[in-house]
Amino acid sequence: MVVTLEVLQATPVVALDGVSAKMEAELAKLGIESVLDLLEHFPRRYHDRRNRASIAELQVGQEATVVAEVVRSQEHRRGRNVRVEVAVTDGQAMLSLTFFGQGWRIRQLTPGTEASFFGKVDRFQHKLQMVNPVVDVIGPEGEAHNQSTGVIVPIYPESGKADVATWQLRRFIAEARERFPDIDDPLPADLRARAKVMNRADAYRGIHQPENERDHYQARRRLVLDEFLRIQLELVQRKRIAETTERGIAHQVSGALVDEFLASLPFALTAGQHGALSDIASDMGGPHPMHRLLQGDVGSGKTVVAVAALLMAVQSGHQGALLAPTEVLAEQHHRSVTALLGDLVVPAPVGEGSLFSARPLQVRLLTNRTTPKGRQQLLADLDAGAVDVVVGTHALLEPDIGFRSLGLVVVDEQHRFGVEQRTALLDKGHHPDELVMTATPIPRSAAMLVYGHLEHTEMRDMPVGRTPITTIWCQDADERAVAYERVRAEVAAGRQAYVVCPLVDPSTSGAGSRGDGAAEVKSALEERDRLAEEELKGLTIEVLHGKMRPADKERVMAAFRSGEIAVLVATTVIEVGVDVPNATVMIIESADRFGLSQLHQLRGRVGRGGGASWCHLFAEPTTEDGLRRMEAMVASTDGFHLAEVDLDLRGGGQIFGERQHGRSDLKLGRIPRDEKAVAFARKEAEGLLDADPTLARHPALRAEVAWYLSTLERDDVDFAKVFRS
Repeated sequence: MVVTLEVLQATPVVALDGVSAKMEAELAKLGIESVLDLLEHFPRRYHDRRNRASIAELQVGQEATVVAEVVRSQEHRRGRNVRVEVAVTDGQAMLSLTFFGQGWRIRQLTPGTEASFFGKVDRFQHKLQMVNPVVDVIGPEGEAHNQSTGVIVPIYPESGKADVATWQLRRFIAEARERFPDIDDPLPADLRARAKVMNRADAYRGIHQPENERDHYQARRRLVLDEFLRIQLELVQRKRIAETTERGIAHQVSGALVDEFLASLPFALTAGQHGALSDIASDMGGPHPMHRLLQGDVGSGKTVVAVAALLMAVQSGHQGALLAPTEVLAEQHHRSVTALLGDLVVPAPVGEGSLFSARPLQVRLLTNRTTPKGRQQLLADLDAGAVDVVVGTHALLEPDIGFRSLGLVVVDEQHRFGVEQRTALLDKGHHPDELVMTATPIPRSAAMLVYGHLEHTEMRDMPVGRTPITTIWCQDADERAVAYERVRAEVAAGRQAYVVCPLVDPSTSGAGSRGDGAAEVKSALEERDRLAEEELKGLTIEVLHGKMRPADKERVMAAFRSGEIAVLVATTVIEVGVDVPNATVMIIESADRFGLSQLHQLRGRVGRGGGASWCHLFAEPTTEDGLRRMEAMVASTDGFHLAEVDLDLRGGGQIFGERQHGRSDLKLGRIPRDEKAVAFARKEAEGLLDADPTLARHPALRAEVAWYLSTLERDDVDFAKVFRS
């Protein structure tokens, strides 16, 4: 019987003969609840048993992997210290293994267990040994040799929370494949031919039981194509719906207000800014709502572009809203926008139905700090059309906030907002235009997946006068001392500095956590006190963290902007929205605990005034990823390049957090490695939907896409309905 993925998803894993009720509970801890979950629990690596490594061939000092059987294991304890010694053999020679602080190995490595061991080979008491090697249990006595000799053995992801071994997963997957050998393949034959991929049933066999390297490679290619094609069919369909059903505002994109603003700027626009304005004007002048993603590196001048876009809406007789994720950023935007606009006057009405007569342009700020009386007045002015542009935080999303005629929504640092939050603001108008901005560049391949329903604009050049920042990785006390001396020298010259405190929770290592919990607040306060007594004694030092009252945060930031504070010790609350051109030195403590994109954002707080600037990274990384992050930061100040490196380090599976919940989009696909597959899937999705908008001529693919989309917990549009019969 041919089965679909929907049927496999509906079949509980306990339906397999080898899965008991107890094992069902353990598998659930791995996220495996259905037969499809089991088949999509893909191997993380393979052991090639066709050419077994020999213990006798091992050389002292080399790193090697051996597959061997446990002969004996012993546990030794002295107080809290535990040591497990294990002897293994490959049938020809013996190898000693020693595990320190891993008492649980005595239960894992019982006599007769076969496993692979990876580690550095050394010699102790005339015997070859490995200390704390990486272990993959292949199978227990009696099973390992029957199933894994002379073949390529898949090694599956496991978890310390679940009592499930990789050999058990192999057994369950083999049973699932035997029970459901015929899996429906919905891809049209001509598409498979163009892609040069195998059918789906063969792909599941090849990924779980490859006969050779090519078998695994081809299986992965097919399953990756399935993942990307499903995503692209949704994204292309989303664009088609927007293009054919939404009627927006045809703005007056050229006019006196925008022209006067651009002419008043004390600098020339970059080529990137000109290009972005051209794209935006083309969209806003058209009949359908604009949905555009504007990517620009730190300091590339996105705010100027956003203000010009807002003025296009205002000169057309409408209002604009700029949404920011934090009060610090919203207040910074309000100051910047007000300063840029100066004394601009909204001209007499343009076009029928315009709301305003000639008058000074009104820009207002709305945050949780706004007083009840001020908030009430702002609500009334927005509703009356007396406010042209409002800048605000999540406070703009409250149900009682209304507009006379909302024409453009600008969302800054858009990755901080979920789909439902952006939609809540857009719903306050009648199909207003939408411009989402980010200073955290998104690699092209990732953007094609996550934001494939948006038009893209990139600004890669920098305004004249932006001086590249010198980044220095400080690895010892002497190099740190040099950094502090630079702070003193810059302060003596009338400039200022930041010190960013470390993330003290090890679980955030490399994740770029933005949390300002109690531990981080304590860290910032202690660092401020230490610096005031030691390296930076005599300088004016203050602290800024996310737990401070809004009034206190603004007081500190105002004092720093005015130059009253020489050194600002802060948590990552300053990551975005802090623009103090006089600051020229940034010190980041424990920098290896931050993600690359966050490090780049923090570094972007200096170098904003045209003078020489420095970023000192205090770090002693203990992981390969941490080392690579430090090397990348020193080597490049290009945010787009760093985004590619960051994505490669993190993997593609983490890029969808803000877009949706529910089933994971990617199990095998990885970007940027699979960028060509993403592009191919996009082209095929466009071709399929151009020729057959609801896939009516491909009922199997139509049904699968409808099922797949129904498994995603969406907060916006139910696109599955489009593909349902």
